[in-house]
This record gives sequence, structure tokens and C-alpha cells, in this order.
Amino acid sequence: MTDALMYDEQMYLLLEPNQPEQFLTPAELLEKLQTILTDRQADLPRDLQNIPAIADQAQRLLDTSCDLDLGPDHYLQWYAVRLEK
Repeated sequence: MTDALMYDEQMYLLLEPNQPEQFLTPAELLEKLQTILTDRQADLPRDLQNIPAIADQAQRLLDTSCDLDLGPDHYLQWYAVRLEK
């Protein structure tokens, strides 16, 4: 039986080239993805091309992927992490 805590994403670790690691809440990561996707509507990944709303595109990325290729030597990678006290 699967533990429900496995699907409780409270934070994400975001990796970008030449940037320090960032810890983001799901809302913060969605906002960042939306900002990036706004500028890339002409060059979307294939699975996002049939989704008209940018917010829905970002949610789809968050739900189904862990990276976004932004061109040569530029990408985003994110991982769900659980922070414990």
C-alpha cells in the first residue's frame, strides 16, 4: 500500500546552470514556470503545445516532468523534497 506522504510535495529543489540551488514552494515553482513559458510560446515542448492556457501548461509540467530544456547549456530541473526538522 502506498503512503500518502509520498505524494505530498511541500517544497521543490530547483536547479539552473550557474545559479545556486533554490528551494521553492509549489506555488513559487508554478509562478516561475509560468513566467518562462510566457516567453516561450513559439517553442513549447510537444506535450504542452495543445494546452492553450499558460497556467495549465505550467501545472502539466509540474505534474508530469522534472526538467525543461531551454536551449544549449540552459535548462531547469526540479525535484520534490521533504524538509524535516
